[in-house]
Amino acid sequence: MNMEAIKQYDSSTILSRLNPHRELMAAVFSGVLIIFAWYVGRSDENSLSIALYLLAFLIGGYAQAKEGILHTIQRKELNVELLMIIAAIGSSIIGYWTEGAILIFIFSLSGALETYTMNKSKKELSSLMNLQPEEAWLLDANGQSSRVHVKNLQVGNRLLVKPGDRIPVDGLIITGSTSVDEAAISGESIPVYKHTGDELFAGTVNLNGVLTIEMKKTSSESLVQKIIKLVQSAQSEKSPTQQFIERFEGKYVKIVLITVGLMLFLPHFIFGWDWTTTFYRAMVLLVVASPCALVASIMPATLAAISNGAKNGLLFKGGVHLENIGNLKAIALDKTGTLTQGKPIVTDFIVRAGLDEQSVLTTLASIESQSTHPLAKAITSFAVTKGVTTFPISIMEDVPGWGIKANIDSKEWKVGKRTFVGSNEAKLFQNDVALRLEEQGKTVIFTADQDGIIAVVALKDTVRPESKEAISLLRKAGIYTIMLTGDNERTAKVIAEEAGVDDYIAECLPETKVTQMKELLAKYGNVGMVGDGINDAPALATATLGIAMGQGTDVALETADVALMKDDLSRITYAIDLSRKMNRIVKQNVFFSISIIVLLIISNFFQIINLPLGVIGHEGSTILVILNGLRLLNIK
Repeated sequence: MNMEAIKQYDSSTILSRLNPHRELMAAVFSGVLIIFAWYVGRSDENSLSIALYLLAFLIGGYAQAKEGILHTIQRKELNVELLMIIAAIGSSIIGYWTEGAILIFIFSLSGALETYTMNKSKKELSSLMNLQPEEAWLLDANGQSSRVHVKNLQVGNRLLVKPGDRIPVDGLIITGSTSVDEAAISGESIPVYKHTGDELFAGTVNLNGVLTIEMKKTSSESLVQKIIKLVQSAQSEKSPTQQFIERFEGKYVKIVLITVGLMLFLPHFIFGWDWTTTFYRAMVLLVVASPCALVASIMPATLAAISNGAKNGLLFKGGVHLENIGNLKAIALDKTGTLTQGKPIVTDFIVRAGLDEQSVLTTLASIESQSTHPLAKAITSFAVTKGVTTFPISIMEDVPGWGIKANIDSKEWKVGKRTFVGSNEAKLFQNDVALRLEEQGKTVIFTADQDGIIAVVALKDTVRPESKEAISLLRKAGIYTIMLTGDNERTAKVIAEEAGVDDYIAECLPETKVTQMKELLAKYGNVGMVGDGINDAPALATATLGIAMGQGTDVALETADVALMKDDLSRITYAIDLSRKMNRIVKQNVFFSISIIVLLIISNFFQIINLPLGVIGHEGSTILVILNGLRLLNIK
């Protein structure tokens, strides 16, 4: 989405915010005209009072009549607005000008309030539009800064970000350190400390440091723009329940019109009602039988829940996914980067007896610093924390799949797996300490010279602290948890026990994950999949509901149905609770609206209510279900 499209959408949002105020003013003005018309014709209706009533009809009913007529022409379907207009016209035909005008007044007032509340539930997208600054400080080759528009920036540009400024683009810190407020992206209110090499997101706030950053993505591809597109998609996509109600509405309106047509003459012959009463009761039926409240039972609640999720770091791509997550029976979770940190850390460093640990670590780190392998980076980082300073090594050989050879002071060093340094020597080293470490689910790297094993390093991709809590909450919610991983059986078992999942499946390739997902779907019906990598994308697409970690790959984010912007698995249980709460509110609304319609129809048949009371009951129930749905905006 480019900036021009965003501005255009923002303008339409502003206009839509003005519409309810305009509708409200029209409704109020029509109400004032009704009062004047009633006063003028209180003793006997005259041409002036009728003229005032007609003006009230036109001013109050214009917006609703226009919407109803255009909807009918464009979609070739009858709708509620037409029922109201027909009822008002019918009332005036038989001389009930006041009742018809009151109907238009309350209906237009209800429409204005409904538009207002619907716009209120969409306000998060409007606030997102303002997150990404339109200008940035661009640094030239001489370090001089100039103010430029964000759309004129290119990937690789270096930018200056001052304290208090919003980050203009997604990028990496080149120089400087600061605390960054990422609440708009992740929903987390606590600032995050960032330093050289860390990633920054457009729309977040630099709180206190002066930064030089390098732009890594165009403004249209930034995370905040992806969020905007996701929220737009979510607000336009309807849930299955909403789609059913809208299909039902067209058929229901036809049934109401047929019933009203029969009621225009049957009661006169069957019950002996006079023609005026028969026609009047038919008009009342036209009002009270309209499914306004039923139609409004779902969409406001869905939009409110989506907005609530967006404020709390949960992005749903549509109402269907929000509805589905509350019905999950099982969830499969990728291990690396989802249940675990995704980055191995050194847990054990054991040196041959008689050798100096710091000296061995210095040599090992110097060798590993030449490699880009994740395990090598972890060992180098561990050495830095121990105060080690590496030295250059000129003679090295990378042996793919096995390890590294290095020549230091005319001695050959080997760093790698057990079979690379010698399986027998590995077993003899401290009574095969490496085997005990491997049984703990750790990856063991051996260091050896011509005299044998010098040291072993054990590394492990640790389980996120929040993952254990999230799994516990999911199990309490009655959801079966399964870990999918490409690791071997022994490592998978250790991680699964530590995370607390119900089951695990080891040695999974991308295609294996899809096969396992299909089996889970056949067994449980509704199954979610949580992942962060490209290899998870096929399984994410296969699952009933794909959930991507927000800091995962673009492919995972685009394939999934829900994104966890904070990378916090406990947000899944929040989403499930939000979904179940939304589904309960929708059921409440549907039951309430149908009950009111039935009650009003029966009351009209027994001539208990008149047209104004019918309008109040009908439109009042509509407003109540909308307000009930909007409670989801602030539920925690």
